[in-house]
Amino acid sequence: MRRSGLSSEPVGRWDGLTVKADRPERPGLRVEVTAGRRLSIRQADRVVLLGLQRSRALGVFYARTGRYRSPLPPLRAAHARRIRETSADDDAWAARWAHTFTEQLQSAGEGPLHSGSWVLARGMPSWCVAGHWQRLAAVAPDRGHITWFGYGDPDEDQRDVLPLRRLSPAGVGRVRSYRRQFQEGILPPALLWWVSGLNTLLVLDGHDRITAALAEQAVPEVLVLAPAVDPHVASVWQRHSIREYQGRIEHLDTARDSPFASTHVASASRRFATTLGGIARSEGRTRAWPLRGGPAAWHREAAKLAPGWLGDLPPTADAEGPS
Repeated sequence: MRRSGLSSEPVGRWDGLTVKADRPERPGLRVEVTAGRRLSIRQADRVVLLGLQRSRALGVFYARTGRYRSPLPPLRAAHARRIRETSADDDAWAARWAHTFTEQLQSAGEGPLHSGSWVLARGMPSWCVAGHWQRLAAVAPDRGHITWFGYGDPDEDQRDVLPLRRLSPAGVGRVRSYRRQFQEGILPPALLWWVSGLNTLLVLDGHDRITAALAEQAVPEVLVLAPAVDPHVASVWQRHSIREYQGRIEHLDTARDSPFASTHVASASRRFATTLGGIARSEGRTRAWPLRGGPAAWHREAAKLAPGWLGDLPPTADAEGPS
């Protein structure tokens, strides 16, 4: 596996890692799909989440099964303290955790990493809404709906993050321990996974760390694992941004006698650098595998693992039925 750093220019902030994985071809944690906009997330031999996309890309209904387990080993407070104490600054701290998670994911038998190009980015994507964090624990039930574009859906259906298991209460022992780590400034980041078929981020590791940060009235620190965007798509975006930047600079050049010309050029250059950095960390399309047995198998799993769920959905949600 090959790794290299992402950084924001011109400020030089460390933004994450690009990762080229050589194996496995089929990961232990993966998305499986079948006809009728049906999907499931399988971890080894366990289905951990079922999804049914709405027509016209309006959103997705989901049901968690309670069978998810983090693919990463438990994080010890002593290790978290050592990483913080031996990191020169926040950039070094985030980089240390990114490398740690990458190594653990490569050896994890039930993680999502598979052969191909990935990005492990620092912080939430630019499209996320910070205000969604505080309602996460209250509006992430085992069965629910993720709205993609609103259209009259309830506000609580708009979410950026979906836990793969129920979040623990803030008063349980594990969360209290993490709250102490937060207060010491050593709490490790949570690890999120972008799944394009759900159009949201799933919590791979750090459910209790997220609860601890939220209980401390803070936005959790996160690292986001996502497939790298297709190079051809990225190239189109980059060329478009370059043309816009060149046009802006040419326009400013005609007003170079203005006392504010240099300030405007510097501002345009910073925006251009930020745009290119955003393209580099953009989330690509999540690979999916065919669900063995097709729609009939998906319906059997739904009936077994989430009894009554399909019956509770709007009549038009699964108009095709099993086939």
